[in-house]
Amino acid sequence: MPAVPGPPADQPPAAGHLPPDQFDRWYGGWDPLTPNDIGEFMAGFDRPWWIIGGWSIEVFTGVRRDHEDMDISILSSDAEAFRRFLGDRWTPWNVDEGWFRPYDDRFREIRPDSQLWVRRGARSRWVLDVPLTPDTDGWWTNKRNRSHTEDLDDVTWVAPDGLRYARPEVTLMFKAAQVREKDRRDAEVLLPLLDDRARTWLRDTMRRIDPDHPWAALP
Repeated sequence: MPAVPGPPADQPPAAGHLPPDQFDRWYGGWDPLTPNDIGEFMAGFDRPWWIIGGWSIEVFTGVRRDHEDMDISILSSDAEAFRRFLGDRWTPWNVDEGWFRPYDDRFREIRPDSQLWVRRGARSRWVLDVPLTPDTDGWWTNKRNRSHTEDLDDVTWVAPDGLRYARPEVTLMFKAAQVREKDRRDAEVLLPLLDDRARTWLRDTMRRIDPDHPWAALP
C-alpha cells in the first residue's frame, strides 16, 4: 500500500497508514486475485507483466505466507495499453503521493513510479495492485536508482506454474528498509536460499543505493 502524505482534515485519510477497518470504510476492501487466476485475468494483454511482492517470494521459497493483495508490475510506458486492455470491464485508479483518482480519459498523465489499483466499479472490492516500473527505452529501470537498468529477463524468472515473477533478490531489494515485520520474516526465509549470482546482485545493488545497509556487505 502506498504511503500518502496526510491530507487536510476534510479529506480521506492516507490509505497507506490505515488499519483494515478504516481502509475498508474509506477506500473499500480487497478480494485479491491469486496466481491461480491472474493468468486468466491478464490473458490477451500483449505487453510484459510479472508478479512482484509477497507472491514472488512464496513461489520461490515454497514457504506459505499471508497475502493482503496481488501485486503485478508492468513497464510504465505500457500503462496506457493496460488501461485500454481493461476497457469497460474493470476500473483502474491511479494511486500516488499527491492523489487517488480514476485513471481514465480525464487523468491520463501519471508518474512512471506511481501505481494502479483495479476493481470492477465503485461498489466492488479491489482485485489487483499494479506498481509501475519505470523503463528506459524498454529496459527495466530501478526506481530506487534510475541509472540502474537491465533487460527484463535478467530481473524476472518464469516459475513452473508458467507465470513470470520478479527474481527474489529484486523483491528483497525493494524490502530493504525492513520496517515491517513481514519484510523481516521474508528476508530471514529468503536470504539463505539465494545463490551466489543473486547474492552478488543484491549486494552490488545495495552498495549503489545505500552503502551502509547490511546487505551491501553480503559475502
